[in-house]
Amino acid sequence: MRLGVLDVGSNTVHLLVVDAHPGACPLPAHSHKAELRLAQLLDDDGAIGPHGVDRLVSVIKEALQAAEDKGVEEVLPFATSAVREARNADDVLERVRAETGVELQVLTGSEEARLTFLAARRWFGWSAGKLLVLDIGGGSLEVAYGIDEEPDAAASLPLGAGRLTAGWLPGDPPAPDDVRALRRHVRTEIARTVGEFSRLGTPDHVVATSKTFKQLARIAGAARSAEGLYVQRELKRESLEGWVPRLAAMTEQERAELPGVSEGRAGQLLAGALVAEAAMDLFGVERVEICPWALREGVILRRLDHMESA
Repeated sequence: MRLGVLDVGSNTVHLLVVDAHPGACPLPAHSHKAELRLAQLLDDDGAIGPHGVDRLVSVIKEALQAAEDKGVEEVLPFATSAVREARNADDVLERVRAETGVELQVLTGSEEARLTFLAARRWFGWSAGKLLVLDIGGGSLEVAYGIDEEPDAAASLPLGAGRLTAGWLPGDPPAPDDVRALRRHVRTEIARTVGEFSRLGTPDHVVATSKTFKQLARIAGAARSAEGLYVQRELKRESLEGWVPRLAAMTEQERAELPGVSEGRAGQLLAGALVAEAAMDLFGVERVEICPWALREGVILRRLDHMESA
């Protein structure tokens, strides 16, 4: 069957269309996305403003039309931290339902981490052993660890690249004092969770997902996306530590000119790099392998599992 996953994230609204059936690898058929940056559209009270809600409804309608055009049989809609943490989340969800017919499932941070972990486990297989998965989104950082398809530990921290950029890095380029303050904040938040994972032992394989990690790996020398999903890509902590001060000294436009960095993500790349560097350092990770699958694929795999069991 042809499934569509509608991901209302902190940065984008992304419809991923795949051809899938239980027991087979989902094959991407179409991708439709619109940059929305909901994490940066919250007002002083933490609510998504009228313009943001109008735009959200509009892009969801566009995504539904794209799904219809591509012959999608079922759309799996979900929302992550930007909607989850908005003060007016219930009103936003009701308006989306009333005007589009879509009932967004709002995932908890733990659910995000667990579904992303499932996708990484299926991608790398059982031979990867004990798996540690890191994912930096626009609104949150997810961490999960385990040896099975269900992680033994999962955490979600409010350390998304978009959220941190909006709240901590107003300058272009940012002031050195602001960068140092954000670095301290990120490391303090991550350090609080390290013990929960370290007691489980050393992972056999460390994996990173998300656009942020992919772009950081690309500027550090990883293969281009055009070379395909199956090319191994990695990011070494040593390389990342060299890039952080360089990114801090660049303007947003200068970052956008780096290989693999999109203009829409350039502004938040420094905050993402600070989170990635801190996570790799505090978890004692020298290198991560980039996983092509993440949350959207996890949602698809969970749906296929339910179909198979039914």
